[in-house]
Amino acid sequence: MALPDWEIGRALGIPIRIHASWFLVFFFMSWTLATGYLPDALPGLSHERYWGMGAVAALLLFLSVLLHELGHSYVAKRYHIPIAQITLFIFGGVAHMGKEPPHPRAEFLIAIAGPAVSFVLGVLCLTLAMTADTVFPGPSVRGFVVLGGLLGMVNVQLGLFNLIPGFPLDGGRMLRAGLWAWSKNLYRATGHAAMFGLWCGVLFCLIGAWIVGESLFGGGEQSVAGNGGWLLFIGAFLFSAAWNARKQASLRMALEATTVEEVMVRTPLVIPSHLTVRAAVDDYFVAHGFSGFPVAEGDSVTGVITVDDLQRVPQALWDWRTVRDVMSPASPDLFVTRDRTVKQALDRMARTGRDRLVVMEEERPVGLITQSSVVTFFQLHRNGRAQKKPDT
Repeated sequence: MALPDWEIGRALGIPIRIHASWFLVFFFMSWTLATGYLPDALPGLSHERYWGMGAVAALLLFLSVLLHELGHSYVAKRYHIPIAQITLFIFGGVAHMGKEPPHPRAEFLIAIAGPAVSFVLGVLCLTLAMTADTVFPGPSVRGFVVLGGLLGMVNVQLGLFNLIPGFPLDGGRMLRAGLWAWSKNLYRATGHAAMFGLWCGVLFCLIGAWIVGESLFGGGEQSVAGNGGWLLFIGAFLFSAAWNARKQASLRMALEATTVEEVMVRTPLVIPSHLTVRAAVDDYFVAHGFSGFPVAEGDSVTGVITVDDLQRVPQALWDWRTVRDVMSPASPDLFVTRDRTVKQALDRMARTGRDRLVVMEEERPVGLITQSSVVTFFQLHRNGRAQKKPDT
């Protein structure tokens, strides 16, 4: 079961949400700081004060992650890319972009914006900490100096970590921008950048496993075993994210390489617009088992009728209402030509909220492409089964 998340506010008009897994890492970071880093850096304080400072530091660290993601989002919005939300979760944060960047330069600038924000924050925090330590030496500002130094170092490390050239890290997105500019194909570039992400994930897992093994069985410091565990965790996450990105890129390449003609249902059944709803249900929907049909008046397609359209009509009125009364009227976005790619057809469906398009040639319907037909087509080809055109 998917864990819930909650909206905690907005920034730049973007909803900011916290995933349930965030609380786990927030507690872990607070505990690590309160029982390890802070007692070493600030000896002699109370247990409660260590925990309070640890919690404040953890919140500020996540604020840094949020600002990192807002850096990406600000540049993305400059390129008119919608940001659905920013989610803080166990591995940090992620900005959910509504579409891919329009060109490699946009991709590069969006990717580098996050690390740039982290580096600026890191230098600012370190500068303030060193200035405070120099101008106001003494125990009264020691806590500020320690927290400022911690935030500075973590932000610099966050920026450096994200520059690792493994997709979907920022460095991997920058690599994708370069490969995209070179190959002129976004999805091929994504696949190659994701391969680097896979290798980075494997490398992190191997290093993490070595650190854990050395700490537990090789006589190393027990305290560093947690660092190895985090590397294992991050490596597994990066490997999984890169694997999924590579699969998505392969699918999108296949969608771009496949035409509507290859996938469409040929010679689709067309319902006359004058038919009653009951006749349409009995003679077409029940008889053929499809979930939607084009509607025609004479030789012209005037709309589409689906199960959803039928369900909005009370059964008591089925004998009195015609297909023309309940269909979704035709508009230019209902039609597609057979030479279009499947990706173009699916993009139009997503944009208009339709689940099917009528394939036209010389102003007459020659086929039908649906979301389910696309899924069936690629399932059959992926599994090496019969090369049969799918039904709706």
